Amino acid sequence: MTIIKVVLCGPPRSGKSCLREGLKQAILRIEGAPYPYVITACPDGEGAWFSEAAMRDFELARRLKKEYKAKFTPEFAQLRASWVRNTTETLNIIDVGGKISPENRVIMSPATHAVVLAGDMSKASAWKEFCGELGLQVIALIHSDYEGEADRIDTEEPLLTGSVHYLERGEDVSGRPMVQVLARKLVCLAMVED
Repeated sequence: MTIIKVVLCGPPRSGKSCLREGLKQAILRIEGAPYPYVITACPDGEGAWFSEAAMRDFELARRLKKEYKAKFTPEFAQLRASWVRNTTETLNIIDVGGKISPENRVIMSPATHAVVLAGDMSKASAWKEFCGELGLQVIALIHSDYEGEADRIDTEEPLLTGSVHYLERGEDVSGRPMVQVLARKLVCLAMVED
């Protein structure tokens, strides 16, 4: 198996953390799939715990997120980059902040692949270019269609494109068609022998 380090990136408020949780749950249901190890590399206070907590008590989760929120400092970036660089898990999902910044450059550099998620697709090309500068293989370019009523798969290979609808905190999005296709794509990448 190959160690895959996939960054979920894109503009702010695109639903990256919601997609992260949906992917994790979808991958856990794929028989024989490696465990999807999540690295939260954004100081917004919304760790991997948030989605499950929000489903149980949204107000408590929101309050804790506010308390955990931190600054995006060079030290924060260096620590998260070391987590990405040193992970030995087979399948890693890295959730980063929504700005093209020096801190995200540091955090994302040790990754191998990227998924670009954008509510405003006019901003997606800047993220795709940023990933290219870092040597990351962009494997998916997805429109986060908050007002949409259904997912759309435009292409699966070589680049997964289309849209995912209504990425909302507290919603289980793991069964959505786009999330399912992306989950299978990540598992296939990880299952490739060196």
